[in-house]
Amino acid sequence: MKDPRSLSILDYTYSLPEERIAAFPLAERDASKLLIYTKGTMAEDTYRNIARHIPNNSLLVFNNTKVVEARLLFQKPTGGQVEIFCLEPHEQYADITSAMLQSGKVYWQCLVGGASKWKPGQLLEKTIRYHDREVILQAAWIEKRSGCFIIELSWTPSTMSFAELLHAAGAIPLPPYIKRKAEDSDTERYQTVYAKHDGSVAAPTAGLHFTENIFNSLRGKNIRQAYVTLHVGAGTFKPVKTEKMEEHDMHAEWIEVSQELIGQLLQSLNGNIVAVGTTSLRTMESLYWMGVKAASGGLRATSMEITQWEVYERKEKDIPANEALTALLEWMQENKLERLVTKTQILIAPGYRFRIINGLVTNFHQPQSTLLLLVAALIGEDWRKVYDFALKNEFRFLSYGDGCLLWATSPDT
Repeated sequence: MKDPRSLSILDYTYSLPEERIAAFPLAERDASKLLIYTKGTMAEDTYRNIARHIPNNSLLVFNNTKVVEARLLFQKPTGGQVEIFCLEPHEQYADITSAMLQSGKVYWQCLVGGASKWKPGQLLEKTIRYHDREVILQAAWIEKRSGCFIIELSWTPSTMSFAELLHAAGAIPLPPYIKRKAEDSDTERYQTVYAKHDGSVAAPTAGLHFTENIFNSLRGKNIRQAYVTLHVGAGTFKPVKTEKMEEHDMHAEWIEVSQELIGQLLQSLNGNIVAVGTTSLRTMESLYWMGVKAASGGLRATSMEITQWEVYERKEKDIPANEALTALLEWMQENKLERLVTKTQILIAPGYRFRIINGLVTNFHQPQSTLLLLVAALIGEDWRKVYDFALKNEFRFLSYGDGCLLWATSPDT
């Protein structure tokens, strides 16, 4: 497997006109256009017909994370506004789920808009209504770190969980390239229909197109569905600003998978496993490497996390995917873990060899992004043909835009 550290991000760019970025979703989720790429050829359809383009008995893997209303607006007594954007929990919490269940008080890593107007020690306060009762929310500036602030959020009555508090007081955080304020409709549309676990500050956008009608058509071909949870962080929008990839710091994200999911992957390795979204893909490929650790006796509670470059640095001999997943499943069973909760920072770029998946459903990504590098890892230089086709055929781009079904063709796959 080639090490992508020497890659130049300038080789992964294209011209994206502002008017091609979708500011709003289509009226019907499954009416979005779908580009199908297979062995260098391209076709066009709509999402409602996606089952026609996936072989019988395939496995589709979805990310069932739920976007939280992570934007909190406070008004200072002097009239100035401070925006707190909740990124991820303070490291004192074991995982996002336990942090979301905190009641009365929580510590969070945040971005702060208007921070110059907010002095340390000064309390911000707002009153909201939730289920016909009054809730008082306060924010205290605790610590400034590189790239974020540590904010203490407290509320009374304290019986509410932090997840409930965000639902009541916050706003959906639309991506920075959507140049408008969130509207009431975004609360539903910037969320998949199968969203389940609170924790993301950005939607797994490939899944936004799926409807119950699509799921019915998939079932008609015995195309099975499985679910992972990866909580998408704001780092997914972080542009690569360094010339070489070795200087880029990849964001880490929380993942949660069940024994059942690993069993489903094991049963499907000889067929087609399609990731719905780059987050599902990164989760499944990370599971392979956790399995490699488990097989070599190197998997401990402190070393589950997959770091940015370790998959390119490992000296152990590669093992088949079924051996890796079996080792991981057995390790979970030995440790009486029904669910595995950890972080992944895996960077998938040209040179990476895929172990689990052979297909990807995804939206069209920003130029010079790690998501575009992932697409190039899957289909090689043909990523340019795919994006040129989409631009010439009036496809809509980014989170609320159209998407594609890509079958792996990279020689390293």
